[in-house]
Amino acid sequence: MAIGDVSYFGIRHHGPGSAASLVQALQELKPVALLIEGPADASALLPLLARPEMQPPVALLCYPEDDPASTSFWPFAEFSPEYQATLWAVANNATVRFIDLPSSARVAPAETKEEADTDETKAEVETELAPHLRDPIGTLAQAAGYEDGESWWSDIIEQNPQPGPIFAAIADAMTTLREGEGPLAEFEARREAYMRLEIAAARKEFDGPIAVVCGAFHVPALQATRPQKEDHALLKGLARRKSTMTWAPWTGPRLALGFGYGAGVVAPGWCKHLWRTRGRHDAATLWLAMIAAVLRAKGHMVSTASLIEAERLARTLAVIRDRPKPGFEELRDAAIAALFNGEAVLWALVEAELLLGADVGEIPPDTPLAPLIEDLQRNQKVARLKPEALERELSVDLRSESGLFRSTLLHRLNVLGVHWGKLTDSGRSRGTFRERWTLSWEPEYAVRLVENLVHGPTIEKAANGRLIQMIGAATSLDALAGLVQGAITANLSEASIAGLAALEERAAHSSECLEILASVPPLADIIRYGEARKTETARLSGLLERLIVEGAIALPYAARDLDAQASTVLVGAMRKADEAIKLVEPEQDVLDAWRSGLAAVLDGSRSTALVAGCAAHLLYEAGHLSADAAAALIAKRLSPGTPVIEAAGFFEGFFSTAGQRLIHDESLRGAVDTWLKSLDEDAFIAHLPLLRRVFSHLDSMERRRLIEAVLGRVRRLPAGLTPTPDGGEAWRRHLERLGPLLMSGNGNG
Repeated sequence: MAIGDVSYFGIRHHGPGSAASLVQALQELKPVALLIEGPADASALLPLLARPEMQPPVALLCYPEDDPASTSFWPFAEFSPEYQATLWAVANNATVRFIDLPSSARVAPAETKEEADTDETKAEVETELAPHLRDPIGTLAQAAGYEDGESWWSDIIEQNPQPGPIFAAIADAMTTLREGEGPLAEFEARREAYMRLEIAAARKEFDGPIAVVCGAFHVPALQATRPQKEDHALLKGLARRKSTMTWAPWTGPRLALGFGYGAGVVAPGWCKHLWRTRGRHDAATLWLAMIAAVLRAKGHMVSTASLIEAERLARTLAVIRDRPKPGFEELRDAAIAALFNGEAVLWALVEAELLLGADVGEIPPDTPLAPLIEDLQRNQKVARLKPEALERELSVDLRSESGLFRSTLLHRLNVLGVHWGKLTDSGRSRGTFRERWTLSWEPEYAVRLVENLVHGPTIEKAANGRLIQMIGAATSLDALAGLVQGAITANLSEASIAGLAALEERAAHSSECLEILASVPPLADIIRYGEARKTETARLSGLLERLIVEGAIALPYAARDLDAQASTVLVGAMRKADEAIKLVEPEQDVLDAWRSGLAAVLDGSRSTALVAGCAAHLLYEAGHLSADAAAALIAKRLSPGTPVIEAAGFFEGFFSTAGQRLIHDESLRGAVDTWLKSLDEDAFIAHLPLLRRVFSHLDSMERRRLIEAVLGRVRRLPAGLTPTPDGGEAWRRHLERLGPLLMSGNGNG
């Protein structure tokens, strides 16, 4: 809508129909200047959008130099009206600039930050959907008989663009809707005041038509005539901080409302499709062809006849729903009916790829970047890893230079909170020379990198700095051990040195058994698998052996008189520490000290039964408790004279990870048999959850073999073992109850 020499174009951010109508309107108007809603101090970066190397989606990134964590984003997609308007301006030699509040004014001091929210997402929610008193788009939609504003706007504006009159109609509708509403929030009022002043300045500067592109909600306020002194008064005292601005890659999914972006669209992939098929009459056909291509790539058969039927159904649905043409909802419903045999759940196979897309933007290599983002891009090129929005698997061989470099980069990024790669099966992958990662790039990782600028200008320096800070703040030995493990895994020498020093100092003053035991596994991992990362482990070996001995000394005292929760935690730490100790194979005297600690727990009169049972099992597995001795111990600990609760605790401690021993060891089965026979029915039922936990570690084959062993179908027994005196009759009796339990899956129900 034109007012004098200024034309106002109210658009929907990231609307393909708005973009198409806008480009046509600009071509007819041929303005000499194009003013766009956006941070005015970033105007110099706008022409970069027209560079051929700039591949959307991208986002303008602005952050205050003294507070990188307060970062704002302005995303642009291929189908964003502002992006297409910028391309038009550059191609037609028109001046293009932003006219909204500068980013430096959006970042308020800490005490007023809540009032002047710097998050552009929230700002766009407020300005575009305008929830000051009501949703203006929703109001128009209801008047037109639609259930929601998205469907109405999509039908009228985005899927059926009508340049020229449509912008005047939008302006009139917004003017009517804003009449009678209460005052805007102060931040929004300041934004509109600033834009009015910028438009007034442009009218004085340029001789010729001027175009203003802004969110539809703002059009009435920007057209309004107000004394400039009132706008200046509104902006008086506006806090400003020096800020830095650049471009950063964005992703298709992060343009979606479902990902929390207030100015986003429901289906970015569909919007991209609408933009690329604008002016064509076969957009629905091409969309169904894309669905078929995705399904076929996943190994599903899709016939041409089914596609024809799906298109017919989609057009019929559009008529029934009184829509001018099929939208993605009609095409989705038709595809489910004709291609998925009515199984809506199968739509999930293609939904993310089609509706959200997997696009990740690219920016020109000479674009001024935040140092950490620039360093990441350099590392990505060396590693030959391209950021992608959808998940993909990556296998890394640490024996190759390229594999080690990739692993080191991903670990360093994880230190910085940039979880581009997530290590899968991390508990076992360090046991080989291979790592398996799942990669998925999220645009907020650029924000994390900016936040970490306080630690250093490169990925390596920033990761070192952040880890050193975390090491300084660590309050426990096990936390320090984990940080040292992370430092060495990520090849961060400065953090490794600082962490080892802190670890040694803390170890010298620590007597907390649980803390000591929890520190053993991460240190053992470094020593055991240090060869794969060319890690020096001599210094760590001495420290680890000292911790093992100290843990063994503290263990008998730590096992005394514990409640259920504390004893469970200690048992978990004991098992993990024992596994780690077996991996590193320490000196014999260290190993003997550890097993002496376990024996002291077993013999201690005040040791909690669960912990004592765990100690007995670990000694049994290490060969320090013979089969006969173990059977005798079980018989004693589960004897009728032992309180049921203590017997149950010892049973769980011994068998919770060793239930398969009952398959082959007749002596152990006999001892357990005697205990079960001693339980009355109520006690037996009360302990069924315990039995369920113990047998949950057996797979289906092991459970079957245990049943067969109890029923006497295992004819060959290990040397030295004999059947129980009653031939297992008690087991047969209890098996009537236990059989279904053993065969009911994993037993975790």
